[in-house]
Amino acid sequence: MLGMLVVAGMILSALAAPVDSAAASAPTEKITLDIKTINGSGCPAGTATASADVASDNTSFTVHYTNFTAKAGGGASALDARKNCQINVLVHVPQGFTYAIAEAEYRGYAHIESGASALEQANYYFAGTSPTARVRHTYPGPFHGVWRATDTTDVAALVFAPCGEDRNLNINAELRADAGTSSGTTYIEMDSEHASVDTIYHFAWKTC
Repeated sequence: MLGMLVVAGMILSALAAPVDSAAASAPTEKITLDIKTINGSGCPAGTATASADVASDNTSFTVHYTNFTAKAGGGASALDARKNCQINVLVHVPQGFTYAIAEAEYRGYAHIESGASALEQANYYFAGTSPTARVRHTYPGPFHGVWRATDTTDVAALVFAPCGEDRNLNINAELRADAGTSSGTTYIEMDSEHASVDTIYHFAWKTC
């Protein structure tokens, strides 16, 4: 189904870097994710569904996309060249804890013709706060295969959810394709039909 997202837990090692004097290991009590909304040109409203599950170690969660693709050249329209998908997630955390997103790992699949290029960028923010800066990852052609990108937040710049409040987390991802001087079709996608294609968000935890 176009734009379908499935959010699943991913067991990863806990972040080792200290956040501040209140830094804490991940809480042992299970947390949950509620997907509130999914929308964007890469996952139009009414065509997307999602479910949420968090790993037992509470250190990260993984987003799987289906048919989130930007393409250019070979008869693709101008609207196909730029796609975005925003999900709005409510993270329920145990009392006495709060969290930030410390790192995001993006993976996808691309075919980029010689003379063409593609781009991935994303940001995240809590409702009522300013979005994080978008970090651009550009991929020149020729290229064919799985692409990877990592955005890491400096320890001093981590933005934590307010203690004692349920504050929705917005994640907005964007893909672009540029045919450049090529005549063939170029595309970049996040599509769970390909192996090793996913997006992983790492939590940093602290006590309130």
